[in-house]
Amino acid sequence: MDEPRVLLTNDDGIDAPGLASLYEELTAVADVTVVAPAENQSGVGRTRSHRTTREEHPWGYALHGTPADCAAYGLRGLDAEFDLVVSGCNHGPNAGNYVVGRSGTVGACVEAGFLGVPGVAVSAYHCEDFFVSPADSYDFDRPARVATEVVVRALSGGVFETADFLNVNVPVDVADPEMRLTEPHHDYDLQVEHDTQTAVDEQANNGTEGDIALRDVVWPDTVGWENPFASDVPLGDRYPVGTDRRALVDGEVSVSPLTAPAVGVQSSALETLVTGFNESGAARKRAE
Repeated sequence: MDEPRVLLTNDDGIDAPGLASLYEELTAVADVTVVAPAENQSGVGRTRSHRTTREEHPWGYALHGTPADCAAYGLRGLDAEFDLVVSGCNHGPNAGNYVVGRSGTVGACVEAGFLGVPGVAVSAYHCEDFFVSPADSYDFDRPARVATEVVVRALSGGVFETADFLNVNVPVDVADPEMRLTEPHHDYDLQVEHDTQTAVDEQANNGTEGDIALRDVVWPDTVGWENPFASDVPLGDRYPVGTDRRALVDGEVSVSPLTAPAVGVQSSALETLVTGFNESGAARKRAE
């Protein structure tokens, strides 16, 4: 096929080192235009803005908005057509059903899916440190190279005939990682703390009266950004093979094919619900 046209974005901001590595690798195989947030927009999911502004950038544009804004503007606001949206490389993994749903990196690809363009969301993780923080202390070139190979193979191999986008997690500290086809692991919990005057952090208010902290627990025994690999249960036993989190535990490249918009489900229970509702409505009309 001809050189593909790629719209590149992220949620860490246009100056993030992960985006720079991915831009350098992708430009060797594609015509790349960058539309990325002017500032960090991590964790915003598919949040969209009604109005925004842009600034010119040597690679394209910095947009004062979310990753989904960037995908929407790039696909509908530029005088160009794109074959693919690539989002990343994110600073830290996006694994597990709940995290994937709230990820700004993934949110850009979900927005692209609604607009009819496939996507690849790429996140970088460290097998021991989990989060690549501070970001500038890590080399994102390996995740960028893996992502670029995924892009080439996916576009030429008909992958997007069945998947709307791929969620990819790549280790920064494994020299030659294996790749595994995965699905997001399904688990999530929440801890609510009242009157958290002594627990002032980015997930809590500033000790005001009636202060409530809503703390996501997306890994076992973990609150906030603590090390998720510390657990009294071996993680290999906790996360089955085939889940994205197990791939991360094993230091593999996780590739989860996903859909956007979400795919509906069918079941006899739902059919019974609809039939029962309609029958009760008919009975009410006869009684009137």
